[in-house]
Amino acid sequence: MSEGLASDGLRRSIERMRERDVDERAIAAFTRFYGLLEQDATGYIHEDSIEPVTDVPALDDLDVDETRARAALGRTVVLKLNGGLGTSMGISGPKTALPVRDGLTFLDIIARQVLAVREEKGVDLPLVFMDSFRTREETLRLLEPYDGLAVDGLPLDFLQSAEPKLRADDLSPVSWPEDPELEWCPPGHGDVYIALQSSGLLEALREKGFRHLFLSNADNLGATVDARIPAWMERDGIPYVAEVCERTRNDRKGGHLARRRSDGRLVLRDSAQVAPGEETYFADNTRHELFHVNNLWIDLDALADRLAERDGVLELPIIVNRKTVDPTRKDSTPVIQIESAMGTAVEVFDGSRALLVPRDRFRPVKTTNELLLVRSDIYDLDEASRVVSLIDHDEPFIDLSSEYKFVAGFDARFPRGVPSIREASSFAVDGDVTFGRDVTCVGDVRVSAPDGPRVIEDGARLEGDG
Repeated sequence: MSEGLASDGLRRSIERMRERDVDERAIAAFTRFYGLLEQDATGYIHEDSIEPVTDVPALDDLDVDETRARAALGRTVVLKLNGGLGTSMGISGPKTALPVRDGLTFLDIIARQVLAVREEKGVDLPLVFMDSFRTREETLRLLEPYDGLAVDGLPLDFLQSAEPKLRADDLSPVSWPEDPELEWCPPGHGDVYIALQSSGLLEALREKGFRHLFLSNADNLGATVDARIPAWMERDGIPYVAEVCERTRNDRKGGHLARRRSDGRLVLRDSAQVAPGEETYFADNTRHELFHVNNLWIDLDALADRLAERDGVLELPIIVNRKTVDPTRKDSTPVIQIESAMGTAVEVFDGSRALLVPRDRFRPVKTTNELLLVRSDIYDLDEASRVVSLIDHDEPFIDLSSEYKFVAGFDARFPRGVPSIREASSFAVDGDVTFGRDVTCVGDVRVSAPDGPRVIEDGARLEGDG
């Protein structure tokens, strides 16, 4: 690619962003990433440049005074990342509008969790969503039934930035007249720091006396606020905390923390940052034992200081995401989405810490495998709408074939609910199988349909291979 062609692609991208009134700080971050892309940056973190993180303090071992914890909670804000459409699960609207448990959507459960904490602790805990231009309208509509959810004059949401998708062949902004909105994408959830600042919310929170920000993905139903963590941060002067938990065989995506050999800083290695040929190191649960939950706690004053020092751009590591312009059509134009992850900010703050948390703080729904788990009889919602486990052993390994990848196909094949898996150690389905009501799985269950569609009758008990 010639320098002139690449520079023209950047110029055209910036023009389009300014026409859309994208904040100049977001444009500066995009320009920096574009330059890295021109230099063939991959964002890879090689195994020989890091070492595993060990000796992490545990949440349950934090010795925090209850009075201090309640006071710290009163200075805390909950922020949920809500920009995703869930296209990998065949969802066209906000992913958080999907019913996940007892007919309740992600948004219902999040709102109820926060309202329960307010009532229990007697604090006006603010809840804010970072929406994308594709999720805002429906999200706010679905939250309307929850009167009083917005508090203290703060908005319920703010918008993350938007950037052009780039043609993979020449890095020019892609054109897609069939649906021009598909020419744009959010710049990854690492954009949260710029969007907080450009929206004015960062300063508004600090002016109202809030000190701590609890950030998590809206599709992680285990990410409830815990007052011990901000109290620990205040007491020990910690600017940034990343929650981690022990990895299991169901953790096939996401990332892990490591320590960079060159300077000893904590870094996040996401699955997209694994160099080709090093996937076995990344997947090795005995080497990298701790999974990055993407529940983050940040001191708002420390964040404001870092942004001021860096002209509003934290200079996070680049993530190069290769897709097609229409994610539902593999024959559409190949594009690059320049992204960053909010968890990579762990290396920006001096004194960042990792905190080992129980598995119940990580209940994500990234795939229909995880949707089956959350809808199953191994979990329930308690009186505070927290997702609680009903078993005292590891959750079963779930592996559904491509027929179940999208929610529509999943629901069609489990029309009367998912099977009981409380006694199962694994549940795998290969092929077009429809399950009846009250099916029970015991042990290692594998069901296949090699000769075409198959139906499992109501009340069936599956043991071993089905």
